[in-house]
Amino acid sequence: MPLSWFWSRANLMSRRMLWLLLIVNVLGTVYGYIWYGEQLIETASEKPIWMLVFVPDSPTASLFFSFSLIYMLIYDSPKTKLGQAIRAIIEALGVVTSVKYGIWAVAMIVAGASMGSPTGWQDWMLIGSHLGMAIEGLLYVRFMKVGAIAIGVATGWLLLNDTIDYQFDVFPWLPKPLYDVLPVVCACTFALSLFSWVVTRAVIAIRDSKTIVKA
Repeated sequence: MPLSWFWSRANLMSRRMLWLLLIVNVLGTVYGYIWYGEQLIETASEKPIWMLVFVPDSPTASLFFSFSLIYMLIYDSPKTKLGQAIRAIIEALGVVTSVKYGIWAVAMIVAGASMGSPTGWQDWMLIGSHLGMAIEGLLYVRFMKVGAIAIGVATGWLLLNDTIDYQFDVFPWLPKPLYDVLPVVCACTFALSLFSWVVTRAVIAIRDSKTIVKA
């Protein structure tokens, strides 16, 4: 069996693989919202209630990706233009948020550790799971219905989320040493949002170019 089979359409789009990833992402989403529990409670008690949606970044990303997997399992394509647009935006959100927060979480853990923050098994688990988020987003975007407009909308959401996070201090809790370099963390966060847009657009462009050649 060639190595390329593991990221081929035959493997990645098999129902067995889609169901496996859906289960993993749903469990990760539930765990993520539980992990954010204390911060959600603190935010609800100190901030306007509408800010709660901007607190749990990674589990919301895996939630969008879970919906994307459900689309692949159940729907060929919605029949109406509105349904198609909703699907495209949900899938775009699933991809760009998974890529952005997958890389972001790993970078924050590694940066904190390099500055003396203690690490344990949970940190290694988070590194592995968040790397998986970024990888699955890039692997599956070529099978999705997303285009440039949907990717732009999803990136707009990322930038809005970043703005709310650092304007109103509802960003995810960081390793303690990173609070001393918060402006750098903020800049890197915005840069990662733009990077997620660039890399996703690049994969989409490659996918579309291959489609044109085949046609």
